[in-house]
Amino acid sequence: MAKRAATAVIKSASTRPPMRLPPLPTIREIVKLYRLNAVKQLSQNFLFDTNLTDKIVKSAGSLEGAYVCEVGPGPGGITRSILKAGAAKVVVVELDKRFNAGLRLLSAAAPGRVDIVNDDILTYNMAKALPLDLAVPWEGDPPNVHIIGNLPFNVSTPLIIRWLEALALRTGPFVYGRTQLTLTFQKEVCERICAPPRTSQRSRLSIMSQYLCQVKHCFRIPGKCFVPKPDVDVGVVHFTPLVRPRIQGVPFKTVEKVVKHIFHLRGKYCRKGAAELFPPERPDLLENLFTMSEVDPTIRPWQLTMSEWDRLAHAYWDICQREPWVSNYDFRAPKWEKFEIPTLPVTGER
Repeated sequence: MAKRAATAVIKSASTRPPMRLPPLPTIREIVKLYRLNAVKQLSQNFLFDTNLTDKIVKSAGSLEGAYVCEVGPGPGGITRSILKAGAAKVVVVELDKRFNAGLRLLSAAAPGRVDIVNDDILTYNMAKALPLDLAVPWEGDPPNVHIIGNLPFNVSTPLIIRWLEALALRTGPFVYGRTQLTLTFQKEVCERICAPPRTSQRSRLSIMSQYLCQVKHCFRIPGKCFVPKPDVDVGVVHFTPLVRPRIQGVPFKTVEKVVKHIFHLRGKYCRKGAAELFPPERPDLLENLFTMSEVDPTIRPWQLTMSEWDRLAHAYWDICQREPWVSNYDFRAPKWEKFEIPTLPVTGER
């Protein structure tokens, strides 16, 4: 029995693809060889320092045997670090086809371990990137599936909001389970994502990220480390989806609407922003929101705790269930585009 087990281990080890990469041109040499100038309109910035790319990948945790979707690999610096960390498969999603030659060189050096996809990450269906048999129960440990990326600044915020919505719906990359993300953002965006309650950086991104995920600010990368040098420093954030969101039973879009409107006037009392959720003809609805949620309407949005956001979201959702037209109300719409608003019933003697 022991002999057969040992033979099986040896056979498995012999069929496993080698993790060590053969000698390759440096990323700097790849950029020079293929004349890969960074395109400013695409927010492209190259990271040549292998110590930093290794550190980004290490922030994702163990990648031994993992399946990774990398966003915006560019010339492949982080891709190399992912492969060196032992990933079984890396699907790189890159819109700019100029990088294909360098990525194919890397694919040839790691046979069967690199798939190149030329697509826009904002529309790409990541659920088809990897085998569905990698999926694990949501309540268990996260799957051995990761998203890693040095995100272009111009898409980072809309992209993380899309992924958070997919997380709430358990679609896209989250069909595999609680898929973890390790991503770069502008330093200011990173600080907003990770900001705790009652701090000046607390924002819409803080609430939307933290109600669904455990977020960790891993480290900062000075802008001078990138080529070309951006005007800001960069932060690395690790997201681990929560088994149970901190706001449950309310649709993502509803939570997003409440948070967005209240933070619209972040320097004012939260009552000011919340007033935009309802027509001025129905002041009773605004009063109901704060009465039902038991939240003080005279504190600032950034001072609200997650528990208070939870109560506000539930109170607004309850109002929408009771008066369905409220969910379609948009204070920005011109008057001639607005639907008829039910008014308060007239009471008392005539």
